[in-house]
Amino acid sequence: MLTSTFVLLKGIGPATERRLWQDGVADWSAFLGRALITGISATRKGWYDEVLATAQSRLAGGSADFFRTCLKSRDHWRLFHTFRHRATYLDIETTGQSSGQAVITVVGLYRNGRMTSLVRGENLTEDRLAEALEGTDLLVTFFGSAFDIPFLQQAFPRLNLQKPHFDLCFAARRLGLTGGLKYIEREMHIDREPEIQGLDGWDAVRLWYQWRGGDEGALNLLLRYNAADTRNLEPLAEVLYEQMVSRFGPPSIGPVLAQVKPAGQ
Repeated sequence: MLTSTFVLLKGIGPATERRLWQDGVADWSAFLGRALITGISATRKGWYDEVLATAQSRLAGGSADFFRTCLKSRDHWRLFHTFRHRATYLDIETTGQSSGQAVITVVGLYRNGRMTSLVRGENLTEDRLAEALEGTDLLVTFFGSAFDIPFLQQAFPRLNLQKPHFDLCFAARRLGLTGGLKYIEREMHIDREPEIQGLDGWDAVRLWYQWRGGDEGALNLLLRYNAADTRNLEPLAEVLYEQMVSRFGPPSIGPVLAQVKPAGQ
């Protein structure tokens, strides 16, 4: 999908991008291979060729950050397939008060099958977070652009969170899916273990205070709850990405993705 993306070019929006696809300009190579493009002047074509050649070079070099700056945040989902091997799925828990009073209690990070849980007062530090995020090219969250990332940036101002970000909440809304993470998981048939089914963010707050009050088992349950929130972002991202490509991508890509299901589905 990324190499079929033309909205990274200034002056090209979704309608023009779709017209290019319909005219057989399916990807960057096809665009560069044509001397003329209908509706684009020769001068502008030359400018666009330079940008796309740079994009090809940066992609070959594995640079995701280039696309963070030239794509609008609503289009960062297009990076998922290309950079998913360097994606980190992230979810936080807080004490639940108003934004000026709440503090982060747990940060969950999941990457390449490995879960990392950082707990306030135990191992949650700016250095540990930076270490856990090292090598991340794409952040994947649910409502993280409005909640998790601002919280983390305020609590850990030196932390580098300026990365491409696939926010599944807003992707789901563009697809007509409303409700929170747990509701959408059920709609997509993504399961949780029975003991934590039905738990929500307020239960996470309650479990935190129970643990602080001496209930050791409460922390274990809280971490399992957060781990489910974090791990389940991966299969949800896979499903939403496929649906986004089918809805907003070139006609030639959607049918191919529909035949290639993620492992275990």
